[in-house]
Amino acid sequence: MPNIVVVYHSGYGHTQRMAQAVAEGAGAQLLAIDAEGELPAGGWELLDAADAIVMGSPTYMGSVSWQFKKFADASSKRWFAQTWKDKLFAGFTNSATMNGDKLSTLHYLFTLAMQHGGIWVGTGMLPSNTKAAQRNDVNYVGSSAGAMASTPSDASPAEMLPGDLETARRFGQRIAEVAARWAR
Repeated sequence: MPNIVVVYHSGYGHTQRMAQAVAEGAGAQLLAIDAEGELPAGGWELLDAADAIVMGSPTYMGSVSWQFKKFADASSKRWFAQTWKDKLFAGFTNSATMNGDKLSTLHYLFTLAMQHGGIWVGTGMLPSNTKAAQRNDVNYVGSSAGAMASTPSDASPAEMLPGDLETARRFGQRIAEVAARWAR
């Protein structure tokens, strides 16, 4: 069984719900970045030991949260030592609007993974883009690069759409499947 860690920051709880869904699908361990941009004790070692690192951040102003950015900047010690080279990476995000510049956030996560010498895992899902598609369908937001969710700014985490959370769960399953194949 591959060792997968989901490292994420969640400002209001929506990204945490996505992280939980990804972790459920992947059989992964959750690692939260706190409100000050710090990992809990042992967090860096957990990431160092992982076969796959799944990164999650809300999309704020077209990119990751400052707390996630602080974590990313602190990962430069791992970059210098090439500690995470050849690990699998994947990412996910949430914002209030349908577009919300979420792809910019995924590009940031992708670039961070590439700087660490990682291998990126996309969703592997077709979008729900026919006339018959409903907002609650899997991958309705239509991302190939990583899981995306759209949650209205006045909706609580409990009001997130089951389709977006199912997309995240299936994305987690894909990451676990790719990690198992990669480990062979």
